[in-house]
Amino acid sequence: MKITGVSVRTFTYTSQVGRDSEGHGHPAPPSEATQSLVTIETSDGVAGYAFGGIAAGVLERDVKPLLMGRDPFYRELIWQGLKERQRLNLATLSDKILTVVDCALWDLAGRALGQSVYKLLGAYRDKVPAYASTMCGDDLEGGLDTPEAYAAFAEWCMDRGYPAFKLHTWQPPVPGAPSPKRDVAACAAVREVVGSDVPMMLDPYHYYGREESLYLGRQLEKLGFLWMEEPMDEHSMSSYVWLARQLDLPICGPETAEGKMYTRAEWIKHDAADIVRGGVGDLGGITPLVKVAHLAEAFGMKMEVHGGGAANLHVLCAMGIPGLFYERGLLHPFVDYETPKPWLHQLEDPMDDEGYVHVSQEPGLGQQINFDYIDRNLVASW
Repeated sequence: MKITGVSVRTFTYTSQVGRDSEGHGHPAPPSEATQSLVTIETSDGVAGYAFGGIAAGVLERDVKPLLMGRDPFYRELIWQGLKERQRLNLATLSDKILTVVDCALWDLAGRALGQSVYKLLGAYRDKVPAYASTMCGDDLEGGLDTPEAYAAFAEWCMDRGYPAFKLHTWQPPVPGAPSPKRDVAACAAVREVVGSDVPMMLDPYHYYGREESLYLGRQLEKLGFLWMEEPMDEHSMSSYVWLARQLDLPICGPETAEGKMYTRAEWIKHDAADIVRGGVGDLGGITPLVKVAHLAEAFGMKMEVHGGGAANLHVLCAMGIPGLFYERGLLHPFVDYETPKPWLHQLEDPMDDEGYVHVSQEPGLGQQINFDYIDRNLVASW
């Protein structure tokens, strides 16, 4: 089996989520948006798929030369080759591109062998508990505009069956943000509603200083929180070493810091975090996320996966580290998360009434792709 084609299809859909000037997602009036599907084809007629974009020039210059004619099962070789090409092409060859190529190759392998990806990785479970992960705070009446609004939404999430709850609090350009005291008020309001036994987490403003972060951490300790993530710029690892040493509250990270498994290894070595963090989109695919999971296990640490989606879910269900959650969201009172995306026939992460998300048993990543919808709404392909 050899790779005979790599292509990208870009299509439109109607989105009800918009981005503010800082890039944070919020509910918004319906608008046209685009999504892309990458397809890797083989000489045996088997194909692999992953959602995400690759610019035409990058596809021709950097991706195809490493894939065309190659055995698609050589995922490690291909991933290492793309990683090495990043050294002189960081402006164009991002980790997002490595992610979409790697995920498509894992999907292809599963489809070729008739197995789910999590079983190819070494299955450990077929379901994982989820936590409700909110959108960032906003100034929308009835949205997530006050501590009381967070509490009301948390109560709804508990009724839905979520066993845990994470707040993303207010970020610029929302008026009054950032505010550590307002963040704590929201956390306290939610804790009062859900009770003392529900695991709770906080992802606040990402550029607080040391003093604000220490204040947040000490208040969250009083509220019995499970962890806090990314309260400061993650490029300053020494600031996280300083913070972690002063808190009993576990610090989870790094989340967005570049450097793949190498950065996570440095954070572990220097005791900058208590819980390791990583996701397919942060690291460059399933292949490096599994490396980080093994790294965390070797040091007796938990690893929390950043973000949802099929690829992250498959890795979670293959990891032999206990006590992990699936991040389901981002959730908001105005957003219907239970309706599949228009380019999928089914949800990627269906959750039962007990708060467990079940991984697909279908071959590959198990995404039920609506190819007819993609073809009807196609705007470009290369």
